[in-house]
Amino acid sequence: MNELEQALALIARGADEIIKKDDLEARLKTGRPLRIKAGFDPTAPDLHIGHTVLLNKMRQFQDLGHQVIFLIGDFTGMIGDPTGKNATRKPLTREDVLANAETYAEQVFKVLDREKTELRFNAEWFGNMGAADMIRLAATHTVARMLERDDFAKRYKSEQPIAIHEFLYPLVQGYDSVALKADVELGGTDQRFNLLMGRALQEHHGQPPQIVLTMPLLEGLDGVNKMSKSLGNYIGINEPAIDIVTKTMKIGDDLMWRWFELLSFDVSLDELAAMKADVASGTLNPREAKLRLARELATRFHDAGAAEQAIAGWNAVVTGQGDTSLLPLAEIAVPPEGFRLASLLTAAGVTPSNSEANRKLKERAVRIDGEVVEDASRMFVAGFEGVLQVGKRNFARIRLI
Repeated sequence: MNELEQALALIARGADEIIKKDDLEARLKTGRPLRIKAGFDPTAPDLHIGHTVLLNKMRQFQDLGHQVIFLIGDFTGMIGDPTGKNATRKPLTREDVLANAETYAEQVFKVLDREKTELRFNAEWFGNMGAADMIRLAATHTVARMLERDDFAKRYKSEQPIAIHEFLYPLVQGYDSVALKADVELGGTDQRFNLLMGRALQEHHGQPPQIVLTMPLLEGLDGVNKMSKSLGNYIGINEPAIDIVTKTMKIGDDLMWRWFELLSFDVSLDELAAMKADVASGTLNPREAKLRLARELATRFHDAGAAEQAIAGWNAVVTGQGDTSLLPLAEIAVPPEGFRLASLLTAAGVTPSNSEANRKLKERAVRIDGEVVEDASRMFVAGFEGVLQVGKRNFARIRLI
């Protein structure tokens, strides 16, 4: 492949849709750095690796020499993105938005090149807009056009309320592209309507319409639902390296390949295809492939040393080879009467409930420091320290205080 073909292949990796690919190729041929925009509303203080699907694509554009704009929606965050919601979101306060935005700015540079990133806030232009400006913006589209959007249509059909300010959200996000003169906007597949709004508003303002590139929504640890903190199926990018490793090792083998495609920088698509073939033929254990992914993610969000220590700790528990003292130590406050074993397992987070803990005890699936335990009546008091393990994948090194 020539240089242009290589660039297009990298940009298309993992993408769900590119609108319009011919326009993208034409702009790449000009040789000028393109302006690549992605917006993030700071609705929560922490990012998870699902968010990094877009960040990774931004980094790929940076590596190709383009100008990346990380847009923090400090204005749109106060409206609340209605995408995928069946009820009006509670708007955040200005203080909430700014506090969350500060942590976003710190976290994104674990993926993006700080020196090649333009960090912007959309209150820069919306903060100076008056009521007349907002009315002119609202006049560019009709209610019927807004109701073409799937989530609005469903809410309207089911007689769920739609607040007037929610109609403003796609317009405001679209106008961001006008203000930034974006060549390309990135977003999840659920953002398609909003991204196309940017194209329409750019044309309305006499600008070339941006190319829209949508990325899939990353499935979380359960392999079914999109990664979400509210569902608990996520890996936070600020989590300890050991948690990144252990959670990654819990995902299903089929999901592993999708994570490789969307999250890995180190494994090319050709190499990924070869790995799949090796697993299918039995020459590569899927656990080894998954360890490679876990190592890459832990290294990216921490460093190589922390990743190797985490993997060594994981190996020590799962394979019985190594030093379990490499695992991080969690301190748990114990009630005066102490913990029964089931309650201890739940408090340590290795079982979701006492009933599940008791079920695992009956299955002889519970170990303490590598030894099977079955006595559900055993009590644990302050001063106890050890590694609790349920099955092969759930474990924690704890100390009771």
